[in-house]
Amino acid sequence: MADKDGIKPCEEEVEDETDLNYKAPEKKSLQEIQELDKDDESLIKYKQALLGSLPATVDPSVSNVQVIKMALICEEAPGPITMDLTGNVTALKDVAFVLKEGMLYKILICFKETHMVGSYGPRAEPYEFFTPAEEAPKGMLVRGGYHMKSLFTDDDKCEHLAWEWNLNIKKEWKE
Repeated sequence: MADKDGIKPCEEEVEDETDLNYKAPEKKSLQEIQELDKDDESLIKYKQALLGSLPATVDPSVSNVQVIKMALICEEAPGPITMDLTGNVTALKDVAFVLKEGMLYKILICFKETHMVGSYGPRAEPYEFFTPAEEAPKGMLVRGGYHMKSLFTDDDKCEHLAWEWNLNIKKEWKE
């Protein structure tokens, strides 16, 4: 798809255009979903396999999603690079995490669901999501400190947690 000047839009612009055609389905509680088709035994078993058993009561004061931690997973790291996101996340603004240049790393996000969010149903154990492996930038020009602004959202663009932190790209783990 090209615009009138013959320049192709970047991937983000194309993605935004396709998002305009998406209409979110009507929101239903887990109880409503399990009540649907309650006469069909095979669907009841299928929903039980997907959703598990419903919690007896859900505290409405507890947020939908509780983000527990974020970690940079790097096998060569001398120690864990982990952020506890259950407490005061504003304190992370003053902490700098170190990542050696050129290292392969993955980002791990641990979160808990209390209600249904997308394809993640509520359960007692936290979910763990790993990003694909990426290589940290390397070279003299990219070494230094980076201020990160992280945001945990769902497909409905609902913000569950926002926090800021610092990442230092260094030649060695400890300098």
